[in-house]
Amino acid sequence: MTSTSPGAIDPTVPPSGTGCAECLAVDDGWWFHLRRCAQCGHIGCCDTSPGQHATRHFEETGHSVMRSFEPGENWFWDFRREAALLGPELTPPTSRPDDQEPPAPSERVPDDWEDKLN
Repeated sequence: MTSTSPGAIDPTVPPSGTGCAECLAVDDGWWFHLRRCAQCGHIGCCDTSPGQHATRHFEETGHSVMRSFEPGENWFWDFRREAALLGPELTPPTSRPDDQEPPAPSERVPDDWEDKLN
């Protein structure tokens, strides 16, 4: 693991919510796992999810470091370096709610959801 880039992580910024912001903005959006931008707190879905919004957030903003937003996971990823990073503890909450099991939100997940994963 490598150290973080200066300015790529702001541990004082809270997460933008408890689910993928872009998926929640549309009626049929859903995700598999969640990622949190370590710079601005944006919550996006992982690359296995249909929307791949965490990667899109990096591409649109240049915010290169994200952290897992799954319970029990505290790893960081730097999109620019394509490398795992060490990082500080972030402002809580540090994961989605425990009762929000993936895929989520449950009422939006299609019956054939496994076929739609990347």
